[in-house]
Amino acid sequence: MSTSQEKQLEMRIARIKRDLSELGAMRPGSISRQYRDPKEKRRPFWQISYTHRMKSRSEYVRPENLAALRRETAAYRRFRLLVERWVDASLKLSRLRADRTRTTGREKRKKETAG
Repeated sequence: MSTSQEKQLEMRIARIKRDLSELGAMRPGSISRQYRDPKEKRRPFWQISYTHRMKSRSEYVRPENLAALRRETAAYRRFRLLVERWVDASLKLSRLRADRTRTTGREKRKKETAG
């Protein structure tokens, strides 16, 4: 049988999976405001920088696309956080199950030798 800790971890993993399935469009990167004349801070523009498949890229962002890109980069950060939490919970769950199996095996051997 599962312990209460195992059930809690299983429920946490299920919530994470649900949250992942609800994420919409996403893309990696950070958006920054740049200036064509940095010393005078004149002629600003927006840029997104990201790395994908070990290649760094920077692209200009049109002002009308800025809000959508901010949502997509926020969704990607949330994706990364959820995956990290999923891995953490899975590792804990795996350790609990391994410890339980090890303890159960010892108890069986003790009964066999005592019996």
